[in-house]
Amino acid sequence: MARPLAAAVALLLLAVAGCDGGGIAGGNPPPPPPPPPAAASFDVTPCLLQFVAPGQNLAFLVIPDVLTINTARPASFPNGRTPADPVIDRTLALIFLDFSRHSVDTFHNIPVNPGGNDVALPASFPWLAPAFGGQRPSLGGSNFDFRTDPESAYTRVDRMGMPAIATALIGSASKIPYNDDSPPQDLSAPPGSMTFKWVPEIRSQLTTLTNALADDFRAAGLTMCAQPI
Repeated sequence: MARPLAAAVALLLLAVAGCDGGGIAGGNPPPPPPPPPAAASFDVTPCLLQFVAPGQNLAFLVIPDVLTINTARPASFPNGRTPADPVIDRTLALIFLDFSRHSVDTFHNIPVNPGGNDVALPASFPWLAPAFGGQRPSLGGSNFDFRTDPESAYTRVDRMGMPAIATALIGSASKIPYNDDSPPQDLSAPPGSMTFKWVPEIRSQLTTLTNALADDFRAAGLTMCAQPI
């Protein structure tokens, strides 16, 4: 993401809530806003356990960190993804909102971001719209250069199975160990632990974000999946 998740979410929510910076012409200025509610802490367990798709809760989607697809269901994020899917908006909805009250496209439907790509995306491989500027001269074949290096020639620098999960729900101190891990290690349990390896980190980061953004969600009239403690 181009800016920190908390800032992006706050921007979306403030756009929905709106603000009134002036008085009414010819009348009295509006009353001052009420004081912000006392800080509260939230339990994000309901967010991790709520079902976001048939047979899938959020924990199932992010652990292990792979993007799966059920061929019996339409292909659209989080069931796989198509090029036009608003994956970040939907990820924000998945980790914050109560799905008994809101849809996965709640943030996408807020008229803040562009409604779509400025050039129509093709319906076949490579799925990319034409580039701006000069076009590469045709050399025959597919007109694409595909690397043939063996897998051992590459080094993983980031895991992006589920969009934004490694960015938003893994803290800075844990990003390198997390990116060095693999999906089978996601399903491992440290000695003496009763849960998968990265669940405590994901729960901790989601709690921090939820506590920081709760008043913004409340002001926007949105119901969080997290519950106050």
